[in-house]
Amino acid sequence: MSLMVYGIPNCDTVKKARAWLSDRGVAYTFHDYKKQGVPAARLDAWIEAVGWEPLVNRQGTTWRKLDEATRAGVVDAASAKALMVANASVIKRPVFEQDGQVLAVGFDAKKVAELEARL
Repeated sequence: MSLMVYGIPNCDTVKKARAWLSDRGVAYTFHDYKKQGVPAARLDAWIEAVGWEPLVNRQGTTWRKLDEATRAGVVDAASAKALMVANASVIKRPVFEQDGQVLAVGFDAKKVAELEARL
């Protein structure tokens, strides 16, 4: 089973998630949005699997720096996808995917429990 972790390497949450995986000896492949871009086809699958709302990080600095019109324009899957493709930093990180299925979006105590049950 192939585990993929999508995110940005300098993100503190991504760093914690990667360290957590490494501490447990879990092999994974890391997809760096900054170097490899946002995989549009995967983004469609994530939106279908979990919805667009959990993927948009409305608490992050990137979201807060967007102008009000841009934030107000994110109202559905199409507008959210356009924003996420244009600005990968607005995607909640990390996204964990195994064999094409989303395991979790984000990394907190609840997500740790979900991942432990699925890995």
